[in-house]
Amino acid sequence: MGDSRITKVVIVGGGTAGWMAAAALSRTMDGLSIRLVESEEIGTVGVGEATIPSIRLFNALIGLDEDDFVRETRGSFKLGVQFHDWGQLGDVYMHAFGQVGRSLGMLPFQQYWLRGRAEGVAGRFGDYSLNETVALQNRFARLPHIPNTSLDGIAYAFHFDAALYAAYLRRIAEAAGVERTEGKIAEVRRNGESGHVEAVVLENGTAIEGELFIDCSGFRALLIEGALETGFEDWTHWLPCDRAIAVPSENAGPARPYTQAFAHRSGWQWRIPLQHRTGNGHVFCSDFLSEDEAAAILLANIEGRPLAEPRTLRFRTGMRQRAWSGNVVALGLASGFLEPIESTSIHLIQNGIARLLAHFPDRDFDAANIDAYNRRIRFDHERIRDFIILHYHANQRTDSSFWTRCREMAIPETLARKIALFRSQGQLVREGDELFVEIGWFQVLTGQNIVPRGYHPMADQLSREELSGFVGDIETIVAGAASRLPTHDDFIAQHCAAGVPA
Repeated sequence: MGDSRITKVVIVGGGTAGWMAAAALSRTMDGLSIRLVESEEIGTVGVGEATIPSIRLFNALIGLDEDDFVRETRGSFKLGVQFHDWGQLGDVYMHAFGQVGRSLGMLPFQQYWLRGRAEGVAGRFGDYSLNETVALQNRFARLPHIPNTSLDGIAYAFHFDAALYAAYLRRIAEAAGVERTEGKIAEVRRNGESGHVEAVVLENGTAIEGELFIDCSGFRALLIEGALETGFEDWTHWLPCDRAIAVPSENAGPARPYTQAFAHRSGWQWRIPLQHRTGNGHVFCSDFLSEDEAAAILLANIEGRPLAEPRTLRFRTGMRQRAWSGNVVALGLASGFLEPIESTSIHLIQNGIARLLAHFPDRDFDAANIDAYNRRIRFDHERIRDFIILHYHANQRTDSSFWTRCREMAIPETLARKIALFRSQGQLVREGDELFVEIGWFQVLTGQNIVPRGYHPMADQLSREELSGFVGDIETIVAGAASRLPTHDDFIAQHCAAGVPA
């Protein structure tokens, strides 16, 4: 048998997706020649300034020092997302990372909380979450466990400057042997028999050949769509927002260790605190709101002075029919787009890379291997899609036709089944390795006023007094642990403060 191992990988496009792929492949795969082609004349979208805890696994995979990473990206820490006005006007809740309460016997904590709420012995659900309690006090520390208890500690992710993260990853990748080529691609050459991409040709005539091509060219999808015409599955009938206006602003107080998402008349606004600025953006549906109106709403709701002119991003929510076609694998925006309400953009890049490593091909590009990759990528996208749709669908707002449309629209059967099961008894079932766990779904469902009709009967095994003591002890432990932690700003100042920008 001849050696059919792949030795030449070409990554088309830089940005977060391209340099994440370059860093991961160069750190985990021996014997690869990796070349990344990008043009400084082509900007990157950079929507992913907020992340979820899984990014820590990626950073560990490529050997990042966490304090150095936060310092170099002028980052901050993230404990969850706080939602304003998503159920009804005036509602505020948090989707916090990590454990809430603790299980007892065969039941998760939320079943005891549902009974305790019905009987008046349980407080706010967030009072049993260390992450939420710490976040609302603007505190932070690396605390894997609450000492002398069975309770988990703090689960965290990051806010960071996506452009600085890409530059940081570039330094790591180039140090590991990745070669970067500057230039715009003018032509994609394909094999006449297999249809595989053989080379990309730059405007200056240079042909860059490869065996495996990774398309990180953003919304242009230069290879996966432009050359291979894979097809796009449009999800705007479920997720109708198609524009975002973004603007950075001066920090106007201590950096909150959480992202904020404010629902507006025809969309929502993000607020992401970094060390050197705050990221702001207004995601909206152009069927209901003009770009000028959206920019005015955004500028009226930022906390500090704007640092640049607002810029508009246009997008379609959905995914490629196949993220892997032939010898091309699409990552990031080239593979699809799900708006950043739950900060999944960078996770989906990371997830695509992890799946590629698990299914790394040889030059035969076996169809069964490619099909398995595509099934897994589709499952990941569809389950995240459902979670995002939930935020829009589960509203009771009557102040705009946008929210009425979202509430009344038909939703995917997978989401409808999950909501129906939850309404009956508060049950949630995580299927396979879908990203969002039961406690995350519970926080969004109850935070947006979907309350189960009952709870699991095993929760009645505790007397009312025992139930009160059980939830009360957890609340006391959480409050005490939170009060002993440093402020978020103090933690950054001590461990990972960036220098003053030049």
